[in-house]
Amino acid sequence: MSGRKRVLNVGIVGLQHLHPRLYMPQFEAVPTTRVVAVSEEDTKLRTSFCDDYGVKGYSSLKEMLKVEDVDIAAIFLPHADCPEAAVRCARKGIHLMVEKPVAADVRGALRIDAAAKKAGVLFTTGYCWRMHPVAREFKRLIESGAVGTVIGAEGRCAAGRVQRYVDGHAGWMLQRGRSGGGPIYNLGVHWIDMFRWMLDDEVVEASGRNVKVNAKHDVEDNSYAHLKFSKGTILALDISYTVPDSFPNSRDLYLAVRGTKGTLSWAPAFEGEKDVLHICSDAPEYSGSPLRSVEFELTPVRGYAGCMGFDYIEGFAQAILKGGKPEISGQDAIAALKVVEAVYRSADENRWVKVRK
Repeated sequence: MSGRKRVLNVGIVGLQHLHPRLYMPQFEAVPTTRVVAVSEEDTKLRTSFCDDYGVKGYSSLKEMLKVEDVDIAAIFLPHADCPEAAVRCARKGIHLMVEKPVAADVRGALRIDAAAKKAGVLFTTGYCWRMHPVAREFKRLIESGAVGTVIGAEGRCAAGRVQRYVDGHAGWMLQRGRSGGGPIYNLGVHWIDMFRWMLDDEVVEASGRNVKVNAKHDVEDNSYAHLKFSKGTILALDISYTVPDSFPNSRDLYLAVRGTKGTLSWAPAFEGEKDVLHICSDAPEYSGSPLRSVEFELTPVRGYAGCMGFDYIEGFAQAILKGGKPEISGQDAIAALKVVEAVYRSADENRWVKVRK
């Protein structure tokens, strides 16, 4: 990439996923990115996408890379296929934006990270909840000591049902060999990353259980886990594909921490609605008003994850252009997958297990 370049060419890799179309308004809105091409073997999906967004289409990644000058590869393949595509792109000097969880196992994520480092390219993934203003305030309050030493934490992420993957041309998500597993692979990694980041700590031990209610697919619909962090915090996770159809926007989200001096809780809202962070603290600065509710009203932003998605893409582009580091790194992707694998081992072995270092 030329040092004078100010707009980065993006190549979309794979369309059999729920997110590529949702990302397009973000790539269009970020002034330093421009989608120039897409590779997808399904002719119908590829043609429709190209017609809608005015980009060039290729039936394979190999063909796209032979023709196009791509700076960023945005990879939306089945998780098991992401490492091979990412390594191919890295060897071409292309920066990597691999959709979470980036691979079907830790070994695949390590392979991507090693290839990126060898090629000198940046590697990130979409743990963009860190960019949410409430999440940043949540982290600041923990670091300020407002809740004291964090003893316990809770995270709930229930989003949609398994049928949405079938309807969205992403049926592979329900095949364990291609996706890695169920909702904790696809959704739980968001909250694992969030609590790692907010607590500035790593999970060292896990206890997990998986519950399957669907009869058609070989992944579970619900994952439950208790995670122990190195500083002693215990996090309880409830991750699911079985949120009721009647639930607003088909998402049930919640995060909370409880410490020796207080609590923080947040049920993330939707763009255009008010987010409320609830604070209860015995810290001196809260004397006279220990219970507080802080409201955040976000301006709606079109595209995946709204303002968080915009900041995620813009931040990655700026890291490339200015020679910096992405806020979310390959190491973050690897750390989350190590925890997920520990949860699965625990469920299989019916015991607490150590997270592999």
